[in-house]
Amino acid sequence: MGNIIRNDVKVTVIIASYNHAAYIEKSIRSVLDQTYPNIELLVVDDGSSDDSAAIIGRLQAEYGFDFKSQANQGLTHTLNTAIARSTGSFIISFGSDDIMLPERIATQVEYMLDKPEVGICAGNYEIIDGRGDLYPERRQRRNVPFRRLTFDDLFLDRYPFPSAATMMMRREAFEQVGGFDPDIPLEDLLISLKITDAGYFVDVLSCMVSQYRQHPTNTYKNYRFMVRNVLRTYALFKDHPRHDAVKYRFLNSMFLKTANRDREFARELLAQLPIKFWGRKTLRGLGRLYFSSAPKH
Repeated sequence: MGNIIRNDVKVTVIIASYNHAAYIEKSIRSVLDQTYPNIELLVVDDGSSDDSAAIIGRLQAEYGFDFKSQANQGLTHTLNTAIARSTGSFIISFGSDDIMLPERIATQVEYMLDKPEVGICAGNYEIIDGRGDLYPERRQRRNVPFRRLTFDDLFLDRYPFPSAATMMMRREAFEQVGGFDPDIPLEDLLISLKITDAGYFVDVLSCMVSQYRQHPTNTYKNYRFMVRNVLRTYALFKDHPRHDAVKYRFLNSMFLKTANRDREFARELLAQLPIKFWGRKTLRGLGRLYFSSAPKH
């Protein structure tokens, strides 16, 4: 007799939509097409200026999920408000441009049910482009093995960080740490650190659960946004003995990344790097900044 998966545990999925009219329908349908039956779907359009709200409204009329449209309030505020009126024991904040694979929620619920020590369950993912096609050269991500992560594992970047597109949170853990910080819109890094700092683990399954979409408006391509919010996140843990090393390792990485992509910003980052924290990435970045041509687009 095979394993019986409990279906009585409700899972809340929040999709905060902002100007993703080209992708939002596939994102919503991937939730509606889950094999797990007990799902509470809340979709919030956060002041989109494109056709997102009309597309969501059409789907809501057909499928009856919870839909609210509001003036722009920002991602973390929107998520906190939606979660506060939700009722699921597990919570998924899902990108309005990403896609869940059909067995995702069933797999994660089954895994988390008897593991109260796990605050977040994540998994592997594929990368797709704006058309939904896979990046063949990046599909090796499916081979990342299972890992159980502590606060230091995440803060010190010892292992590959779990993708926000794959995370399922335990409500008890989420509420224990006060939810998302409304002032820091880069939500996945901080909530993972807060939940592990409270004593929970992040378990990352070896199976594929989602498709993460790369396109020109991805948040991670906004370098100033990334640096500002990652540094604000790290500052909340400034008492950690490795805080400065973590902070400057990140700045070195961003300096290298921007050195021939956004040279003005790269120079600003270099000015924030004390010489004692320079390393190979700093030297490589200097080479890119002063001795290489800008990449062609």
